Amino acid sequence: MIQIDKQLLCDLFDKAAVSERKRMNFDLRTSPDDGGQRMLNALMPGTVVPIHRHPHSNETVICLSGKLVEIIYEEEDIAKDFPMGMDAQDVPSGRRFKESARYMLDPSLGNFGCVVPAGAWHTVEVLEPSVIFEAKDGKYGQDGSESLPNKEK
Repeated sequence: MIQIDKQLLCDLFDKAAVSERKRMNFDLRTSPDDGGQRMLNALMPGTVVPIHRHPHSNETVICLSGKLVEIIYEEEDIAKDFPMGMDAQDVPSGRRFKESARYMLDPSLGNFGCVVPAGAWHTVEVLEPSVIFEAKDGKYGQDGSESLPNKEK
């Protein structure tokens, strides 16, 4: 049995605070054969979570403590912005995004979580040390998730 209590959250915060990535997760699966992903994720301000999506699954995010913003993006059609004689092959990433929604997750205000729709590009902005519960379908690494390249080490 895994008990999710104040001590577990404190231990996660301690590990996240000294982590180079400023975050630490705790796997809640009871077996490596488990077909879904469930974890706690301790996030410190300044952590970089690349814009990413899960094309085959919604992602449920519940904020247990702290405060953060879930940011949703939509992909823009960049073809309309090309100068004459330039096409998508000339754009290094081939993609551009614009923010379409922000959801404040703050349990002290009664804003506990959200469900990110399958295929939606998203990230988080951590406003204060936070622990979230995340759940999505599919085994980690086999669920079709993809991230945009970032500058993170």
